[in-house]
Order: sequence, then C-alpha cells, then structure tokens
Amino acid sequence: MEYIGGPKSDDCIFCTLPRENEDLKNKILFRGPTCFVILNIYPYSNGHLMVAPYRHLPCLTRLSAEELQESHRLTQLCVEILREEYNPDGLNLGYNIGKAAGAGFDEHLHAHIVPRWMGDTNFMPVLSEVKVHPEHLLATFERLRPRFENRTL
Repeated sequence: MEYIGGPKSDDCIFCTLPRENEDLKNKILFRGPTCFVILNIYPYSNGHLMVAPYRHLPCLTRLSAEELQESHRLTQLCVEILREEYNPDGLNLGYNIGKAAGAGFDEHLHAHIVPRWMGDTNFMPVLSEVKVHPEHLLATFERLRPRFENRTL
C-alpha cells in the first residue's frame, strides 16, 4: 500500500532502478552483464518475476545477440528457481509489447515469469478488482534472493 499510495514518476523503472544500486529497496534479484531480474511490485501471483535488458528498447527485435541470449538464459534460470522454491503447477511466460498488449512500460522490453497454481484464481479479482497474495513482497524477495546468489550464466 505504501508504494500504491505513494508518488508516481514518469521515469522508466527498468532504466532508473538498476542505476540506484539499491537492490533490496528496488527488489532486484540478479544482475547480469546485459540484463537483470526484478520482482514485479504489482504481481499476478507470488514470485512474479521480470527479466529486462539494461538498454531502453521497446521490442525484442532490437536486442543484441548477447542481450537475447542472456535474457532467455535468465528466464530459464527464473523458471528453475521458481520451481525449486515455490513448486508451482505451471508458469506463464511472456512479453507485452505495446500498450495495446497490456505493457505498463511499453518503451522498455521486459519478460514476465509468473508461477501459477491450480485454483489460484478466486472471486476477488472478478467482483472487486482486488488480488489476494498470501506472501508479502519483501518476504518473496528474501526467499528468492539466496537462490540467485553466486549463479553464473
């Protein structure tokens, strides 16, 4: 609620947050040479991760070969870690390219990795546009961060 009710910026979070070098505050779980992993602060479910390049690019067609390889390897690593830590029944992986596709930050490409469980939807989003998450975002960060430490790509 602190974040939701707080002041908003028009800055691109995928550009500004990595530059701040405050990974705990910004929920950055892993930094690679060209891409990073960050928790979604508006998660669809617990453990909702995003992989983004540091460069401000609107579409995956603009990624360098190195960025493309690293982003996909990080996505693969996120899947492995989420399976180990949360044991989801499935995962949604994807990109929202453009506002019409649902991108909140349509000018900076990012992949979503969303753990899913059978029955993880309920009446709350349908009736009151509210999502229920049993785990606090900081708890998710503290749970996942050790799994990313000392990993190499």
